This record gives sequence, C-alpha cells and structure tokens, in this order.
Amino acid sequence: MAERMKMVSLVILGLILTSFGLKFLAMHELTFGGTAGLATVLTFLGTWSWGVLFFLANVPFFWMSFKKLGKWFTISSFMSIIGISIIRDALDLIPFFSVPMWLATILAGLCIGFGVTLVLNNGSSLGGIHILALYLDQKWNINRGITIFLCDLLIVIFAGLLVGWGNALLSIFTIFVASTIIGRYKKSPIKEAIQGVYSEVSSRTANEA
Repeated sequence: MAERMKMVSLVILGLILTSFGLKFLAMHELTFGGTAGLATVLTFLGTWSWGVLFFLANVPFFWMSFKKLGKWFTISSFMSIIGISIIRDALDLIPFFSVPMWLATILAGLCIGFGVTLVLNNGSSLGGIHILALYLDQKWNINRGITIFLCDLLIVIFAGLLVGWGNALLSIFTIFVASTIIGRYKKSPIKEAIQGVYSEVSSRTANEA
C-alpha cells in the first residue's frame, strides 16, 4: 500500500510539473507535441479550454491502450488525463507570474520532461502519443523519446503554419529538451507493475502456506 501511494503521489507531482510547463508555453503562443500540442493548437482556433480539447484528443487512443497495454494501465492513464486537464485549466483561473519567452522555453522543457517522466515511470501516461511510444518501446524496444520527438515535430509544423515559424522553432527546442529527459530517465512501468503484482501474490501464497 505504501509503495502504491508513493507511485500515485509521484504521478500527481508529474501532472503538476507538466501543467506548469504547458502554461509557460501558452503564455507566449508556443506549443508542444502530441495530443497536448494538438490541444494547444486547437485553442488558437476556438474558444474551448485546453483541458476539454486534450481529453477529446485522447479518446481514440484508449482502445489501443486497453488492448495492448492492459486494463489497469489504461485506467491509470485515463485518470491522469482527467487530472492534468483539471490542473492545466485551473492555472488559467489564477494569477501567474510572467517570464521572458527564452526562459519560458527552457522552463517548459524541464517541467514537461521531468513531469512526463514521473508519470510514465510510475505506471501511468498522458495518453495519445505517450501510449503509442510506450507500446513501441515494449514491443520493439524503440526508444520512446525518439517516438515522441518525431510525432511532436509534426504537430509543431502545423502550429508554425498558425502562429509563425519563429515560435515553432522555439517549440522544437522545448520538445528536444523534454524528449531528451524522457528518453534518458526511462524505465518500464508496465513490466515493473507486473513484477510487483507477481511478487505480492507470491508473498501472500508463501504466507498462507
């Protein structure tokens, strides 16, 4: 139980850090990649909140997660997506300190990189591209940082058409920083979760015997 509470606490910390990183980007019309970046781009086109758009963008990926990555991982990811949607939208309702654009790109990369790492390494994800990246990592050992970076690059190109290529280039720098951190500090949350359950069952069996 204590270990599970620790994992949940680290996931929540990761959601908060990631939300701050996304807020830094939004302050200067910068974007990210994946479904987070897609939601950000869509906020430039309409009036819906980032949280609502992010949730809707992730809906198509839940079936892949359920079929390939397991029921509990999918439920955990679903809760994380709801959590970050609420936290990120809440940041728009409170006063937020301003930082220069160059500093925002660095802070966003660090916050998102370490935030997403905490989420992924503790048995959850932020849906979308992260689910795809985890699946490819588990299936063919393709570094999830590379997968996320390439997918994010496509989203930023689309953003560049809307807000300008200067902002798009800065966004790519943020994605590079975040993806480097995610790829460097990766571990397999699915494999560890399975091992944890197996160890717990084995321990109970031994005690009962």
